Amino acid sequence: MSTDSVELRPRRSVLYMPGANERALEKAKTIDADALILDLEDSVSPDAKEEGRANVVAAVRSGEYGHRELAIRVNSIGTQWHDDDVTAASEAGPDAILVPKVESAEQVQGLVAAMEAAGAPEHTQLWAMIETPRALLHAEEIAAAHERLTVIVMGTNDVVNETYGLHVPGRNAVVLTSLAWTLLAVRAAGKVIIDGVYNDVKDPEGFEAEARQGREMGFDGKTLIHPSQVEPANVAFSPSEADVERAEGMIAAFEEAAQEKKGVATYKNKMIEELHIRDAKRILAFAEALQGR
Repeated sequence: MSTDSVELRPRRSVLYMPGANERALEKAKTIDADALILDLEDSVSPDAKEEGRANVVAAVRSGEYGHRELAIRVNSIGTQWHDDDVTAASEAGPDAILVPKVESAEQVQGLVAAMEAAGAPEHTQLWAMIETPRALLHAEEIAAAHERLTVIVMGTNDVVNETYGLHVPGRNAVVLTSLAWTLLAVRAAGKVIIDGVYNDVKDPEGFEAEARQGREMGFDGKTLIHPSQVEPANVAFSPSEADVERAEGMIAAFEEAAQEKKGVATYKNKMIEELHIRDAKRILAFAEALQGR
């Protein structure tokens, strides 16, 4: 599977939707999120797991979610629901199956084998959550374990919980280290990485600040817990008009310099090299992908 096509698919806003809540699944058809995670794990109580599984399978098969990428989050490896979740999700054929608490390359390979055994179509990717100390220490091998694994999702709440830390504005040092460490591992593997959730849905300013932080660090998007977070996430992870104009200007200046046999160019008093042009082309390609939605 080409990572180029994966990178160009917008995943600015990735909204969790509870799988046992049929009204929420219906409402999701009208929310302008790039991707939806139809959840069978944390948001579904043990006595509603089977109902939730049936709901998300029906949602995926409905074909009524438009441009939105659909991922089913199954219960974690070792739980009593995991195997049936993976089988049902594979048969439904969503865009992706998201597995929480993945901790090793061997688990990734086992998950791919289970998906293939259950008949998952080729377009169904594997997404994995990194959210435990063990997973963080093995992030590079997890990210590179199999080409079918295309997206890593950060589980920042679990990182805080399992390191006995605190939730603080701007995020604590361990969380920031975990984010940076995993981002490096994922980029080394040529994959996509999505930032964790922001818990306070009544604090839009705090959410916007954290979304900007995630974009500045290099994340492709952010996981969300409420529809009100979709628009600010889309804004934070989209190139602005100024970004697009600057990218176009840099490319034009560099091409003009190339015609003069120069390896560098100047744009608005700043030196432009090949690495800047790669970034500019990535911005324009992403802006084009957004227009094509």
